[in-house]
Amino acid sequence: MKKTLVLFAHPYFEHSTTNVRLLECYDDMDNVTFRDLYEDYPDFHIQPFRERKRIVEYERIIFHFPIIWFGLPPLLKLWIDEVFDMRWISENGINILSGKDAVIITSVGGRESNYSAEGKYKTEVEELLSGLKVSLHVNNIDLKKIHIIYNADNLSEEELEFQCQELSETLKIE
Repeated sequence: MKKTLVLFAHPYFEHSTTNVRLLECYDDMDNVTFRDLYEDYPDFHIQPFRERKRIVEYERIIFHFPIIWFGLPPLLKLWIDEVFDMRWISENGINILSGKDAVIITSVGGRESNYSAEGKYKTEVEELLSGLKVSLHVNNIDLKKIHIIYNADNLSEEELEFQCQELSETLKIE
């Protein structure tokens, strides 16, 4: 498995049964480093130089977060704005993020049927992720997969176990 950095961002983590369970799945995985942005930066004062130094060491970055009001959690958006600085990324004309890959793991409280052109919200979850997808593309980071967990507030134990297995399989993608 590739050397992987998990960037987790959930402002209401203590209220998320699904994400609490999914984070336990990372415990058994080799070559995975887990970072909780809300734990690291409760004051929202991101240290971009420290973060840049950290991400250079990894082959894969996993962005794990819930959709909040149809977008990224505010701290994750700030992290992207401050860390993905084009002057740093293009040192000496070489993009030091090229060749890395990414996986997006996101959860939503609503049913999958709500997230379609005909559904309640008239949009798909992938459209809500467009800013992050463009940021990855601009930085030559290959987006390998988007894993969406629908109805996250109401999953059974069997469904949570299935999601954990899916997460494990997702991390094996080369």
